[in-house]
Amino acid sequence: MDTNSEETLGRFWAAALGLDFSPDGDGGKLIGATPEQTIWMNRVEEPKTVKHRVHIDVHAASVDELVQLGATVLEPASDHPGRGWTVMADPEGGEFCAFVREADALTSYRLYEIIVDAADPRRIATWWADVFGAKLGGNAEKGWWWLDEVPGMPFEGWCFVPVPEPRSAKNRIHWDLIVESLDLLIGDGAEVVRPADDEISWTVCADPEGNEFCVFTP
Repeated sequence: MDTNSEETLGRFWAAALGLDFSPDGDGGKLIGATPEQTIWMNRVEEPKTVKHRVHIDVHAASVDELVQLGATVLEPASDHPGRGWTVMADPEGGEFCAFVREADALTSYRLYEIIVDAADPRRIATWWADVFGAKLGGNAEKGWWWLDEVPGMPFEGWCFVPVPEPRSAKNRIHWDLIVESLDLLIGDGAEVVRPADDEISWTVCADPEGNEFCVFTP
């Protein structure tokens, strides 16, 4: 997750997601019960200028709890009858959705889903399902498509939704993958944005819709 602060955003998300915050002088790191629950905060110079094309959904005890941590309400759930979430912004303006749960349904780890805006949700969801060997689920009426049964996925859902606006800036949230062979991804439609070099031990790639992600190989 990109951030413009040394620790503010990292501490907010650690508290909101039920993770431990580890400062490093450059944004910090969020640590969970397993390595897959790690979230790296990447300090960048460029500010947020457009709506997050990748955002996260969270389980929450209440909207007020998140506001007290530093979030802002953008669209209350009450403004949209039948919709079960509140659209909010984190301390740097990054959009996310909060799903209020009953106390007995809450766990300490509260990352619920990753949502990705897409020009062609079914196509890109199918591509990622093939990458992971996962099942494809969807709601054709709404145009929402998602991945089911992704091995090792550290959250409950990964959904792709249609939006009218084209992608115009680097995603401020991205995911990291561990794969056996980078060649399989590249041959299947991913693009190398930056190869591993003397500064980084991973390869920065982009999927067919331009979403950046990092690839680690054994």
